Amino acid sequence: MTGKERRQQLVDVAAALFAEKGFDATSVEEIANRAGVSKPVVYEHFGGKEGIYAVVVDREMRSLLEGMTAALSEDAHPRVLLERAALSLLDYVEQSTDGFRILVRDSPVATARGTFSSLLNDIASQVEHILGVQFARRGYEPKLAAVYSQALVGMVAFTGQWWLEARKPRKSEVASHLVNLAWNGLSNLEEKPVLMERP
Repeated sequence: MTGKERRQQLVDVAAALFAEKGFDATSVEEIANRAGVSKPVVYEHFGGKEGIYAVVVDREMRSLLEGMTAALSEDAHPRVLLERAALSLLDYVEQSTDGFRILVRDSPVATARGTFSSLLNDIASQVEHILGVQFARRGYEPKLAAVYSQALVGMVAFTGQWWLEARKPRKSEVASHLVNLAWNGLSNLEEKPVLMERP
């Protein structure tokens, strides 16, 4: 293997172990054994468990944030943007289950920039901008967009954590119910919500 391939292998192996066992229960020795290398190889590439963990978390945060940014980048009806954001997070949970497990776990080595809550704040900032524009168009106070963006992102993120294990109902159905609550509020819930833009 080239150095780059070895590094990628170690990151993938470590990610699987961190998702399975958590940061504290995973050792450098275990990462090395599973990768078929000696411990010094892991230290050479990452300096230790904290270093490889930071690389894993950064990779997963970047992946999730890129997906959410892409979902919110096109101009569309606000409800469609909400649908896309909900589906983007649920897509990530479905396609990168190990990565999501790593992100939602607390770690003693996580920096202020490397936590799930900091990632959610980044996403909420993007949602706040979009909501602020919509609020201004409708004559609402744009400053309140921050409150709504935090509420929406938090609702979708915590539902994603639940859906990580439950996996029922289907992803599109979960997203449609999230959007139903966010869009219609409790007083106007639709009995059988469907997404405006089918996945």
